[in-house]
Amino acid sequence: MKKLILVSICLTGLFAGVAVSQVRQPSAAAHPYTIKTNQDVKEMMEALEKKPGNTADDIVPLAGVQMRVAVFHDEKRENDPIELHDGSDDIYYVLDGTATLLLGGALVDAKEISPGEWRSKTSTDGKKFTIKKGDLIVVPRGTPHQRTAVGKTFSMILIKVFAVNQPAK
Repeated sequence: MKKLILVSICLTGLFAGVAVSQVRQPSAAAHPYTIKTNQDVKEMMEALEKKPGNTADDIVPLAGVQMRVAVFHDEKRENDPIELHDGSDDIYYVLDGTATLLLGGALVDAKEISPGEWRSKTSTDGKKFTIKKGDLIVVPRGTPHQRTAVGKTFSMILIKVFAVNQPAK
């Protein structure tokens, strides 16, 4: 019995020594960094404005990362479904124009259009906000939201933070 206890103590000491001897290292970037200057973003907006309808252009590729960064330009956005994301947060930075943003409340008769992505024609108890150039809005996952831009153009940067890496398309 003493031998078994002595062997157990030695093994515990050995495993503890191995664990302590492992040196932690900083992680390496999984993807290259991206820099878009003010001029780059301006040129992206100008290119989007030349396209008809509501348009978007991704700044950071979606596949294999936990975020999406895109520039959106809306000519007219109304009566879109109210949406809710189970697995992603949205951050908006308004570049130009004004829009109405419905936030909060609860979806009515929500339909799951893909896993964790919900849409509804109506909601209850949401609040409407007018957002304009320079505003920064954080929409946490699970928050119903809807953007409306009528009779004016509206541009923003969307930063979407996903709970998991996004698959390749």
